[in-house]
Amino acid sequence: MGQTYMVTSSTWGRRSLFGREPWARLLIDTLYHYRGNAYFLHEFVIMPDHIHVILTPLTSLEKAVQFLKGGFSYRAKKELGSNMEVWQKGFSDHRIRDAEDYLRHISYVRENPVRKHLSERAEDFPYSSAFPGFELDSVPQGLKPGVSLALNGAAEAAPFQSKPAISAETTPPQNRSGKIAS
Repeated sequence: MGQTYMVTSSTWGRRSLFGREPWARLLIDTLYHYRGNAYFLHEFVIMPDHIHVILTPLTSLEKAVQFLKGGFSYRAKKELGSNMEVWQKGFSDHRIRDAEDYLRHISYVRENPVRKHLSERAEDFPYSSAFPGFELDSVPQGLKPGVSLALNGAAEAAPFQSKPAISAETTPPQNRSGKIAS
């Protein structure tokens, strides 16, 4: 498996497009549409004017992000009747180096809505993988907490607890308690 990254991309002009439920839901649907084909999805949060995604590309990182952003823009025009520019050009990325770095970025992504006062608890924010019911891909082996490389290069892992598996038929949850504040 390739490198794992945290990717951040903002809306054009930092507009709060994803503060509208249909936009946020469509972006979640798009994330899952390309999951397994363009990337493995490890964590995400959809904020009103930007997204954070932790993923492992199955192609180049640029192609994976192009699928996500381009696919969403196409669907927004088709399904939401939008003709406006959605995304700022480019994106920022951080290559996840080790288990500690992975956990730090997972925490950052999950806690983003709490820091921005959109939710009291990360798991209550409906547009985040911290919200119950979202299926995520497993943690890459070299990034699992407790994994160390022996002198011969073989990985030795401590037991790891991940989120409980959810069936493939499970779709991202529909509207629960609230919408993203603008």
